[in-house]
Formats: sequence, C-alpha cells, structure tokens
Amino acid sequence: MAASRLSRLCKRSLSVFNPSSQLWLPIVSSRCAPSQGKAQPALQSSLSLITQNLDAFSSRPIARAEQLLGGILKESEGPPDIIFLQEVRSDVRTSILSNPEVREAFLVTDAEDLTSFKGVPFANMTLLSSKRFTFNLESQKDGNGVERGEKFMLGPVSRIELPSKYGRCALSVDIIPASTLSTPTLAYCLINMEILANLLREPGCGGGLIAGDFNAISPKDHTLLDKNGLVDAWVALYGKQGLKGATWGVGGERHDGGRLDKVAMLGVEAKDMEILRPGLIEVPKPSKNSDLIPCSDHCGLRLSFTI
Repeated sequence: MAASRLSRLCKRSLSVFNPSSQLWLPIVSSRCAPSQGKAQPALQSSLSLITQNLDAFSSRPIARAEQLLGGILKESEGPPDIIFLQEVRSDVRTSILSNPEVREAFLVTDAEDLTSFKGVPFANMTLLSSKRFTFNLESQKDGNGVERGEKFMLGPVSRIELPSKYGRCALSVDIIPASTLSTPTLAYCLINMEILANLLREPGCGGGLIAGDFNAISPKDHTLLDKNGLVDAWVALYGKQGLKGATWGVGGERHDGGRLDKVAMLGVEAKDMEILRPGLIEVPKPSKNSDLIPCSDHCGLRLSFTI
C-alpha cells in the first residue's frame, strides 16, 4: 500500500527567471545539513497569501487570468508573499510565465516543463515572492534577511495526486524558517485532506497552510477541517455564525453562493482575511453587443498570517 501511495508523489521544481538567457531556470531546493551551532529560538514572521481559482472553462481564459493576476500584483497593500492559482490551463501558464512582474519578483512552480499539464485540462501553480523566499544556502552568509527571519529557505516541491474527475493534485512546497535550518526535511506522504493534514504534522514540520478551492459543497465537506484538526482561517477570524464568506456563485444568477475556497491552518495564526471579487471582462460577439462576464467563477482570498 505504501509503495502505491508513494507512486502518486511527483517531485517538481521551483524556477527563477534569468534575464540574461530570458529563460526560467529550475532551482535546487535545499536539503539542509544538520547545524553545528546551537539552535536559535523561533522568530515570528508575518506573511500574506492570495488564493484564486482562474476558472478554466469560461471564455477568454488568458485575458481573464491576466486581469485577475494583474489585480493581485497591484494590491493596495503590495503583492502578496504567496500566490496559489487553481484551474491554470497550459496556455494561461505561458501567459503567467511571460508576465514581466512575475519574472522580476517571483519564484514559480512548473515553469521547467509541461509535465503537470499533460492529460489534464488544468493544473495549479504557486508563486513565491523572491523578497521573502530564497533557495541559496550561501545567502545565509551575506545578510540578505535569512538570519533575521525576513526570508525563508525553500525545501522540496512535490505534487501529490488526488482522486478526482479532472486529475487534480495537491502542490506542496516545503518552506524552512532560518531558526530551524537544522531540521531534517519532512517525509512526504499521500493523498486527500487526511493525508495533507498528516503532512503538516510530520516530524520536523512546524505546521503550515492548505489553501485553494476545496470544492466544499455538502455539509460534510465543511466538517473535514475539524475532523483533521485543522483551523479554518475564515471561521477563526469571523466565527461560524459571522460573515458567510461565500467565494462561489456570488453576484450571478445563483442565490446559493458557497464558501468553496478556504485556507486551512495548523500552527499558524490568521491576522486578517478578505474576499477578492473578480472584475468583469468583455467577450465580443459577432454582430451583437458584447457580453460582460466575471474573470472567474470563484472569488479569491487574501490572508495575512504569522508563523
């Protein structure tokens, strides 16, 4: 059973854009050697995250994705440290990788090849701010913020296949605070919410986040976080009887908007969270008035948190 589960795990890479070659180059993730010095106390760090479903099936996918990503990058508070994107088509991936702001300021998953997009209509991608994350162990020595807790080292990147209609998978990026660089890299496990929750509890892992489109439709879906000992960031901030937090079916013909998109936490404290409404985009029609459609059928989520 263990062997079959491990076969569902696919190692991936983060990439950095090289202006000289005009290419995205895969980086080698750190597998930190045991430290010879005394362990330092953990430093509290604040990070921000936006998760957004790009809606792979509606008209004008590239234009909609560009507008959504443009809004994320031009947030009034500045671009987030972490961007989770779901329902990314292969042509949308190309557009994301061509974005000058992304090239300048982010490390990106799945830039090295199209492996994750083969045989499926879409995949997910993660963008990490190069101001907050680094991949070079030598950077600890040049005072660029790692030792002060301003930057995190990057560990392995993996995709974990999940049973689903569209071949969905979880994308896992291990981040390592400077104060725990002596901690062995966690062993990656398996599929589904229980497995992902267990992943955050592996020895050497201090918790983390699971964010994105949970497709939480039935009442049972909304109990999965509690059952797995995870904290729902929205509920933690606003309570179960507070703001409804619907992210899907909002502002359209449906009247049963649902909170399909979530951020689940373990060992992380949510500070602030907001729903990001998608803008509208024009879809031209031959000899007719153009339609205006939302850039996505999902709202995004922005979360500020401390670890």
